[in-house]
Amino acid sequence: MAAPMQLYCWKGDYGLPSVDIDCLTVLAYAKFAGAPLKVHKLTNPWRSPTGILPTLQTRGEGSVSQPSKIIIHLRKQKYNADYDLSAKEGADTLAFVSLLEEKLLPALIYTLWIDSKNYVDVTRRWYAENVPFPLNFVLPNRMHAQRLGRLQLVREDPALEPGEQLEQELYQEALECMTLLSQRLGSQKFFFGDSPSALDAYVFGHLAPLLKIKLPNRKLQQYLSSLENLQLFCTNILALYFPSEIQAAPVHTAPTQADGGDMDHEPHKRWNQVMSVLFAMGAMLGYAILTGIITIKSAHPHLQESRHDDVDEEGEEED
Repeated sequence: MAAPMQLYCWKGDYGLPSVDIDCLTVLAYAKFAGAPLKVHKLTNPWRSPTGILPTLQTRGEGSVSQPSKIIIHLRKQKYNADYDLSAKEGADTLAFVSLLEEKLLPALIYTLWIDSKNYVDVTRRWYAENVPFPLNFVLPNRMHAQRLGRLQLVREDPALEPGEQLEQELYQEALECMTLLSQRLGSQKFFFGDSPSALDAYVFGHLAPLLKIKLPNRKLQQYLSSLENLQLFCTNILALYFPSEIQAAPVHTAPTQADGGDMDHEPHKRWNQVMSVLFAMGAMLGYAILTGIITIKSAHPHLQESRHDDVDEEGEEED
C-alpha cells in the first residue's frame, strides 16, 4: 500500500484546524475531496520540506506549496471536489476566487498583520507564544514584513504605507466582496448546492479566521456578523468536517489595556532576562580585563607570526 501524501500546515487554535488562511483552504479542500492525507500541524515552518506552510509532500513527485498548486495536484490524483460542476459553475469558481484574492484578502492581511492593535495584541502575541524559542523573536516580524510586501504587490504599490485612508479603501472593498458572497450563497448549504467544492474551501479559508479570532479592532468582524448565511456556512463546515477542533477550542478573549500589552508576555520577559544576564557578564569581564584582574596570554607566543596558517588548519567551521 502506497504511503499517504503528507500535508504540513500551521497548527490550529480558536476552534480552527489552522490559524492560517492558506492552510485552512487546503485542509478544507482535502476534506471535501476525500484525500487521504497525513497532516503535520506545526509551529515552525522550517520543519516542512520547503520551509513554507502549507506544503504537500507527494508520492514521488517532490513537494508542492501554494493552495492553488496543491489543489491542482490533488485533482490529478483523482481527488476532485469540483467533479460534478458544470462549465458555468467552473467559470463562477474562477471569478469568485479572483474576487476573494483581490478584494477580501488584502483587507484580511491588513486587519490581522498591519493594523497595529490587532497585530500587537493578537497576531504577534499568538506567534510569540506558540513558535519555539528563540525563533519566536524573529519569525513574527519576518512574517509581518512578508504580509506587507504581499499587500503592496496586490495593490501594485511598492511604496504603500498603512494608514486610515488605506484601511478605509481596503475595508470598503472587503465589505462589497462579502456582500456578493452572501448574495451568491443565498439559503444554500454550499455555493453550488448540497456538496462542497473548491470555492467553498476558499471562502471558508478566508472567512473562518475572521469569524473565530477575537480581535480588538472588529470592523470587518462586525460586518461579517450581520451576514448570517456566511456565518452559518463557516459554522456548518467546522461542525461537519472539523468537529474535534470545536471540542478542543480554548477560550480566547480580545486583549484589553489591562492585560499589560505585548511586552508582558512570557517570551519577552525571558528574552529580557537572558539579555540582562549576558550584559552583566560582559560588563564584569570587561572591568576585570581593564583593571588587570584578568590577563590574556598566548599559550604559544612563537606561533603568533603564523596566524594565517593557524586559521586554515584549526579554524575551519564544520558543515
